[in-house]
Amino acid sequence: MITIASLIVFLAFYTLYYTSKRAVLSYDLGFEKWMKDNPKPTKIIGLLLLVVAYVMWLFTKSLGCGTLMFFIQLMTVGSLIVILTPLKKVNSKALLALLIIIALLELYYH
Repeated sequence: MITIASLIVFLAFYTLYYTSKRAVLSYDLGFEKWMKDNPKPTKIIGLLLLVVAYVMWLFTKSLGCGTLMFFIQLMTVGSLIVILTPLKKVNSKALLALLIIIALLELYYH
């Protein structure tokens, strides 16, 4: 459940990043161009994904711990996206591999 919430936080921040006017954007995937061309629906989708991730953190942990972990994760994921996306280090294969490793670790230690 934490891995899914982490993935949703990443997707939410990534969609909100692509609505920025100052960001260095690359259009490797088709939906990235759509996000840049349609900023209003993209912002709504990004904010809804953030709310869904926060609710998942609340159901997984308690109110205080879930809120703290959500904001720590949001700051970490946000800074990584801002740093690594212009360098073109964020790609789908690396993210899929990282997600699988984290999910396996979560299942093993849970």
